[in-house]
Amino acid sequence: MTDMTTDRLHGLDALRSFALLLGVGLHATMSFWPGAQFWIVADTVRSEGMFITFYVIHIFRMATFFLLAGFFGRMIYHRYGAKRFIASRSKRIVLPLLIFWLPVMVLIVVCAVWAQAKIHGWPLPEGLEPPAPPQNVPLPFPLTHLWFLYVLIWLYAGMLLLRAPVAMIDRGGALRAVADKAAGIMTVTNLAPILLGLLTAAALYAYPYWFAWGGVPTPDNSLLPNTAALSVYGLAFFTGWLMQRRMDLLSAWRRRWPLNLVVAVGLTVLCWQLVQALPAMAPAPQTAYTFGYACAFGIAMWCWVFGLVGLAMALLDREIGPVRYLADASYWIYIIHLPLVMALQVALSDWVFPPAAKFAIILAVAIPLMLASYHWMVRNTFIGALLNGRRYPRKVPAAVPGRAEAVT
Repeated sequence: MTDMTTDRLHGLDALRSFALLLGVGLHATMSFWPGAQFWIVADTVRSEGMFITFYVIHIFRMATFFLLAGFFGRMIYHRYGAKRFIASRSKRIVLPLLIFWLPVMVLIVVCAVWAQAKIHGWPLPEGLEPPAPPQNVPLPFPLTHLWFLYVLIWLYAGMLLLRAPVAMIDRGGALRAVADKAAGIMTVTNLAPILLGLLTAAALYAYPYWFAWGGVPTPDNSLLPNTAALSVYGLAFFTGWLMQRRMDLLSAWRRRWPLNLVVAVGLTVLCWQLVQALPAMAPAPQTAYTFGYACAFGIAMWCWVFGLVGLAMALLDREIGPVRYLADASYWIYIIHLPLVMALQVALSDWVFPPAAKFAIILAVAIPLMLASYHWMVRNTFIGALLNGRRYPRKVPAAVPGRAEAVT
């Protein structure tokens, strides 16, 4: 069991890396979706099972990540103070976004051109129309999968701006004591997933461009994050920040992980049944049925989040060398994975193989390559110092105490 006063919470750090690494699998499914083409390449063989895989992962993955971002964010803030916190987040979040966005974007464009060349031949025929720009999007900008860094900047800035008036108004800490007590009550009674789920449902339902099949709309195409994503992920971030104030409550989530995951799975099955009646190619109508679906979706999301937090604390709450290594590597892997996954999808798109086999090949090729690049090009270099906070030796760490300054 982890001493709550130690520097590294191994279970939560492992869960953070798991949320990032799941993104590799999630994006690897997207060329196999049935129906209209949403991705840079549409495989010749489609699979509903690949979309269901995406659908389930997308329910909880980024909410879990942003909850842990808030949790570790407060931990770092109170360890270092405001100035060092800003310097740390600038180095670990802002700089990677500025440095890696352009090369990642260039490689994505190369993959897109290759995909078109496989269909139309090379050189590409004249008059081939580029993808239509997103509609109803202010300040459009292709953030790609690095949007999570951009949204983190918004959330860190928002929390820092919020802290000043709260500290001024609540000098004696009375309001924060009430918030701590409320968090304790919600945790002890296990009402937290329900309340947070209903708030999530309200944010999704109120968003006029909510495509229910896609879950929380990804804020990857604008410099102004959509209100649904900013509300839901902001709620997760704020919840994680408050959780770090009451770290004693983590033991409750540790005990309840089986219950929360069973409920999460049941509600996910229900959501999949309910979403069949909602349009796949148009925003969901703002009806009682849609709101009921949104409620089931929101509560499922938060049961997944708290269930996974509890599971991670129960099973991974100790130093495990390979898990620690993957946690260190996950930031780099997530930053670089998308062009590689796309290139493999394009290369395999016309193979007459079952989608599950192609999916397995993509992961079997991409993950070892990315791990090798991390091991030899990143871990013990200035890039590793940028992403991980310091350079690490290339060997897999032994079971010794360590300090976690996670990407979050």
